[in-house]
Amino acid sequence: MKVIIPVAGAGMRLRPHTHTQPKTLVPIAGKPILAHIIDDLRNYGFEQFVFVLGYLGEKVEEFIRNHYQNQIHAEFVYQEPREGSAHALWIAKHTYEKENEILIVLGDTIATLDYVKLLKHKNSVICVQKVSNPTQFGIAQIGKKGEVINLIEKPKIPKSNWAIVGVYKIKNIPLFLQSIEKLFQKKQKNQNEYYLTDALMNMIESGEIIFSMPVTHWYDCGKRETLLEANAILLNKPEFQNYSLQYPESVIIPPVSIGKNCVIKGSIIGPNVAIGEDSLLENSIIRNSIIGSYSEITNVLLQDSIIGNDSSVKGENHILSIGDDAEINL
Repeated sequence: MKVIIPVAGAGMRLRPHTHTQPKTLVPIAGKPILAHIIDDLRNYGFEQFVFVLGYLGEKVEEFIRNHYQNQIHAEFVYQEPREGSAHALWIAKHTYEKENEILIVLGDTIATLDYVKLLKHKNSVICVQKVSNPTQFGIAQIGKKGEVINLIEKPKIPKSNWAIVGVYKIKNIPLFLQSIEKLFQKKQKNQNEYYLTDALMNMIESGEIIFSMPVTHWYDCGKRETLLEANAILLNKPEFQNYSLQYPESVIIPPVSIGKNCVIKGSIIGPNVAIGEDSLLENSIIRNSIIGSYSEITNVLLQDSIIGNDSSVKGENHILSIGDDAEINL
C-alpha cells in the first residue's frame, strides 16, 4: 500500500522556526517530525511513499534522499499553487489512482496507533482522538457503530469532541477523486483552501460508509506550545534516560536527547530537553526546550524555548554585592 504524505504547508503557527526550514523538518525528541512519521510507518512494513511538497520542498526532498536512500521507495510531487490538503491529494493522483487503497498521513501528525488493525478494516477509516478544545480542529461526529456521520472543519458550535488526527485509509479511490473534483466544481473552499475534510464528507454524502478509529496517542506539532509538549512525551523512552556519564562536568536530568559531537560544560540540562548535533552549551540551565544543531548556548537560563539550527544565545556573567532590602532585576 502506498502512503501519501502532504508536507506542502508553510507552518505559519511555528514562525520564526519555519522561515528557513519546512515545518515537517522541525526537530522534536532528537529527529525531525517527518522522520518520526516515516520510521513509525517503516516499522509496520510500509515501503512506498509519495511526498507532496511545496514550501521549501527541496529541503524535504534532500532530507529524504540523504536519510532514506535504499530504505524506502519515494516519489515526489510539487504542489503549486498550494490550495489546501484536498488539492494536494488531487495534484498527486497520478501516483495512486490505480491503487486499491491508500494511506494518507499529514506531514505534521505524529500518532500512535495499531496499523495492523487499521489495514484489516474492510472500509475506509478516519483516525480520531477526543480533545477538550474541539473548535480548534476538524471534528468527526460518530454513530453508535463507529461510523462517521458528519465531518466539519473547526466548527464554531461543535457537536462532537472527536478530533480528526490526520491519518486516513481510503478504500474507494475513484469516489475519493470524484469527491475532490466536486469541491473544485463547486469552488467549495474553506479559508481559501480545499480541505480534505470536505472531500471526505462528499464521500459520505454519496453513500460511502467510513468508520472512525481512535488512536492511542496523538501529538499535535503545529504550534510552539504543543510541539514542546509532544517533545516531552516522546522523550519518555528508555534511550533518553541516561547521559550523565558522557558529560561529567554537567548535571543531566533525564529525559533528554543529546545529538552527536555536542560539548556541554558547567550546565544543568533537563528534564525534557532535545539538543541537536554539534552544539555547544556552557554555563547554562536548560529545561523543557528544543535546541537545534550547530548552536551555541552560553551563560543563559532557558525554559519552554525553541532555538533553531546555527543559532547563538549568549548571556552575561554577573558578580554582585547586594546589601539588605535590595531588589535587582537582571
